[in-house]
Amino acid sequence: MRAERRGPVAIAITGASGALYAVRTIAALLAEGLQVDTIVTDYGRRLLRDELGDAAAAERLLPYLAAKYGEAVRAGTLTLHSNRDLGSALASGSRPCAGMAIVPCSMKTLAGVAHGLSRSLVERAADVMLKERRTLVVVPRETPMSLPQLRNMVLCAEAGAVVLPAMPAFYQQPASLDDLADFMAGKILTALGFEHQLYPAWTGAVDR
Repeated sequence: MRAERRGPVAIAITGASGALYAVRTIAALLAEGLQVDTIVTDYGRRLLRDELGDAAAAERLLPYLAAKYGEAVRAGTLTLHSNRDLGSALASGSRPCAGMAIVPCSMKTLAGVAHGLSRSLVERAADVMLKERRTLVVVPRETPMSLPQLRNMVLCAEAGAVVLPAMPAFYQQPASLDDLADFMAGKILTALGFEHQLYPAWTGAVDR
């Protein structure tokens, strides 16, 4: 895995459904020896437990990842930041960061990013990515979408974010939920500037 810009990567987990996408993305980054700064909102914490079980609680995330994806995840460094800590290093543009992904991204967080509210560390860190012209990937997970939600996605895109809805493809013939998570994590890594082998590239033909 190579990146256009090496350095810490920030991953925010909010309360929209799709915890599996978040943990797969974090595991892939850690396995390459990267520093991953993680912010989990209050509802993001509930999401991890509700969708993945108590073993995936935010404070126990690294052991959970090691058990699910292998000890290779310990090659990297996982740092958990409080979403209430607006004094965190992630709140400043002076701190290097290779990019940030909000996965999954709730509609509340999407609105906060779209309007630059910076009410929490997730929103402030995202605002820093935009103002410093760094890569921000927003992974909304909602359906159907209201007009305000669609407009907020447009505002994020106009501000420079990559809007990457949680829409896994099926041409790779997934056999499990983990295969779908691999696809979405791979898309996120690509948007962040990283190469990966989480799913096969489309070649124009499907093996029968």
